Amino acid sequence: MIASEHTVCEYSILLGHLLVGLADQSIPAALVCPPDQDVNSMVSPSVEVIRHPAFRLPLMRQQNRRLLVEKLQKFKPCVLHCLCQSEAALTKYLARQLDLPYVLSVNSLQRQFGQLAVSSKHLAKIIVPARSIAADIAKFYPEFTDRIEQINIGTFVRETSGCFSEPSRLVSMVTAGPLRDVSEFENLICAVRHLAIDGYEFMLVVIGNGQAERQLRKLLSELGLLQLVTIVPRLEPWRSVLAAGDIFIQSVANDAFNPLLLEAMSVGAAVAACKGGVDDLIIEGQTAVVFEPDNELSIMNSLRGLLDRRESARQLARKAQEYLRENHTVSNMITSILQTYRDAQSGKTNPKQ
Repeated sequence: MIASEHTVCEYSILLGHLLVGLADQSIPAALVCPPDQDVNSMVSPSVEVIRHPAFRLPLMRQQNRRLLVEKLQKFKPCVLHCLCQSEAALTKYLARQLDLPYVLSVNSLQRQFGQLAVSSKHLAKIIVPARSIAADIAKFYPEFTDRIEQINIGTFVRETSGCFSEPSRLVSMVTAGPLRDVSEFENLICAVRHLAIDGYEFMLVVIGNGQAERQLRKLLSELGLLQLVTIVPRLEPWRSVLAAGDIFIQSVANDAFNPLLLEAMSVGAAVAACKGGVDDLIIEGQTAVVFEPDNELSIMNSLRGLLDRRESARQLARKAQEYLRENHTVSNMITSILQTYRDAQSGKTNPKQ
């Protein structure tokens, strides 16, 4: 398995489940990942960790690739799995050098990336976690349509719902995302401000870090919200952080599958979100309340509805959990991925020559 820094950080829960699933089946696995990534919490002793690049120096690309090929030759893999499209070119190279089939996971829409590096000979399957991504890949790469397979990312769903489970506790709302542009949070912050003015008592936790953090803190100060809104860095494990929230908010459309949204639903938070991008998990009235993107009034009314009708919010959270139990189990995900590996080894996908 070839993982980028982004994969290790953003999809750590998926990666952990996959490695455990391989270990349970007594399937030897090697994880190729950057040298500075801490993967100790997700790998078992049976997993061989291979760091790449070995040397982070200019003009060492070919040397690093040669060393990686040598290490993989000693491991003797039967199939490669590229877990992030940013490593597609490296995996294509490795597949050619080792003459192996490979599987490519794509978790984002293609409009934010350049040409996807794929080998028509060695690529067995493109795994996607959502219908919207499958349709996007088929549009950009129609010649690979027959190799696209949707495998839902699995999670473990809590038996109970955390939404408004403790009446005496201050209501907490959680949102998350990279703090790249303060404008992505302005409508939510203004909506929250109006709720506070109207007398609602709550706290909002913003999970993330980035270059816009200073601007966001400045905006909170100007609006007098520093006592109500807290910014915290990405914390591990995610589930314990998300479980502390009654409401999870996705205030802007996301061009990638959002694992935090999946985990928030799994622990029983009521979700308020906008449609757009990779929004397959957002089903109005079944898994979330939906507001219009970039619409402060719509965001405020959606949050007000959850705060005013708490039992309805709890029912929505439970319905979302039931949806995940039916469609996003870890066991089904592992079974499907392992079958993809077997099909790739046996050549059932009949890649074009």
